[in-house]
Amino acid sequence: MEFETVIGLEIHAQLKTASKIFCGCSTEFGAPPNTQTCPVCQGMPGVLPVLNRKVVEFAIRMGLATESKINRSNQFARKNYFYPDLPKGYQTSQYDKPIIEHGQVEIEVNGETKVIGITRMHMEEDAGKLVHDEREPVSYVDLNRTGTPLLEIVSEPDMRSPQEATAYLKKIHAILRYLDICDGNMQEGSFRCDANISLRPVGQKEYGTRTELKNMNSFRNVQAALEYEIRRQRDLLLDGGKVVQQTLLWDPDTGRTESMRGKEDAHDYRYFPCPDLVPVEIDEQWIEEIRTTLPELPDARKKRFIAEYGLPPYDAGILTGERELADYFELAVKSEADPKKISNWIMTELMRELKGEGIGTCRISAQQLAQLLLLIERGTISGKIAKGVFQIMFETGKDPEVIVREKNLVQVTDEGEIMTVVRQIVEQHPDQARDLREGKEKLIGFFVGQLMKQMKGKANPAMANELFRKAIFGDEQQ
Repeated sequence: MEFETVIGLEIHAQLKTASKIFCGCSTEFGAPPNTQTCPVCQGMPGVLPVLNRKVVEFAIRMGLATESKINRSNQFARKNYFYPDLPKGYQTSQYDKPIIEHGQVEIEVNGETKVIGITRMHMEEDAGKLVHDEREPVSYVDLNRTGTPLLEIVSEPDMRSPQEATAYLKKIHAILRYLDICDGNMQEGSFRCDANISLRPVGQKEYGTRTELKNMNSFRNVQAALEYEIRRQRDLLLDGGKVVQQTLLWDPDTGRTESMRGKEDAHDYRYFPCPDLVPVEIDEQWIEEIRTTLPELPDARKKRFIAEYGLPPYDAGILTGERELADYFELAVKSEADPKKISNWIMTELMRELKGEGIGTCRISAQQLAQLLLLIERGTISGKIAKGVFQIMFETGKDPEVIVREKNLVQVTDEGEIMTVVRQIVEQHPDQARDLREGKEKLIGFFVGQLMKQMKGKANPAMANELFRKAIFGDEQQ
């Protein structure tokens, strides 16, 4: 029996506000435990929450960026459940009247595009954090995160593979970062994802029983967890078993899922309108004002990079995947260097050295990278020497001209000087010279390599190629 995979994602994005959603406490990450709390976010009796206007603005920005419907009238609700890091015993969220509904984003997988629907987005507060000390053993509660504003983004069950789910997750991540409303740091928990996954026989309209995957803190873990759960459910169904609706934790160390609890449905939370918060009424003029402040988003920027700089779609997609990387590229392009060569160096040399770290950690500025490429184009240094210069730049942050001067790396372009060495090499390798004259063209690379070795890579390679042909073939035209 063949099965079709059905995946939907629930993304929790912490919003980049200076203060929490209902109080003035700081949202800064990394403060000592329980130092950023007050009676409001601790859930003390008699306090009243006050909605942070910036949270509403950020939600609207995300709604506009995903072609969603902005509900001008929306309402907060209480989502009731007990957990040690939820001091009030309920979470202030939104239920039947969310701020955003019916959006969409476009993803690309294996060269094919697909539209993924967004069911809803709603504002809510984050819970605290449990810290487990296995030596005691004892658990502590840190309430600093309590009340940090979240935007929960719920997709339609439109994804049919882990690759599509990962592409969708990366697209939402990119949009949030372009809008500058979430830092997207998965390691710190400011961008988190839960995945609902089920299998059904191919051709069946009804969905199968779903499970929910939690504890995924990287794009790689999301894909690995989904791939494992697909295999687990398929094997179970083929053996005649039944999938149990439950919440599963992903363990990246073992590469397996573990049962956490039975999967709750909406009725389990006993939602009701929050009596402490009035309905949110949004003025249409404010929505339009926010629309005018939206930046150029990833898809639009990718199309422009293709049209304006002549980049292949793949290159443009990589460069626009992160706003900082796209900005870096465009700063470099402001020089006279060739945009395609800048793209190649970013995607090969630079990204290899960064090893997955963001461009913000790089010591080489966009202007310095452009200067390096201009040194190659002007014949000051060879491409091979440039790679060595690049390594020093990456380690020290020095300008390429300074490194070239300090290391005496300026390319030799004096024809007479190069020709003297060329003749010596030809005399030392008469057999190879004969074979080259007889048509073994690859040997030209051998001769140029010998020259580069003897001149420590400082000879102009194009000139070297030409002079070897002149020395070996004489007046023959090749």
